[in-house]
Amino acid sequence: MPSVIAGFTGAVTAINRAAFYLAISLVYLIVPVMLIDVVARYVFNAPTVWGMELATLLFGPYFLLAGPYVLHLKGHVAMDILRQRLKLRADRMVELVNLPIIIAFCAILLWFSVPAAVDSWNYGETSFSAWNPPIWWTKAAVPLSLVLMLLQGLAEFLRVLFRDPGAMGHRHEEVAL
Repeated sequence: MPSVIAGFTGAVTAINRAAFYLAISLVYLIVPVMLIDVVARYVFNAPTVWGMELATLLFGPYFLLAGPYVLHLKGHVAMDILRQRLKLRADRMVELVNLPIIIAFCAILLWFSVPAAVDSWNYGETSFSAWNPPIWWTKAAVPLSLVLMLLQGLAEFLRVLFRDPGAMGHRHEEVAL
């Protein structure tokens, strides 16, 4: 793989790894918030107006920002039963078709999600609940995660295209095409 492309794929994956660890650290906020809400509700019969809503608002970015690195780890739902039966060359061809579809899907969703996030920011959108927090930041997580997923999809495509030995997952690491 040319060094420029290797640098690009490595940088994209490093950024997505950092976003992944940031995202999973949100669990350390989500769990105590839910615990406080459950204890307040069932022990003290005094539910919070903010607990479940905050947990829900944090879970969106948690889920979205972890996705691009999970793509690199080959952790998304796949047709593994069929893929394991494919020969190395056929599996590579499936990846070379699948990854551009992922990239196109991200680009289309990005096209529609950016205006929604910008509008949410411009209008100072809130949840309209009793607590009524601003929600632009959760909507901004959607286009951000789509950009990261699109870039990771491109990086994975380049890895497969240039026959990076680790690109096809653990089952093919020892075999070069």
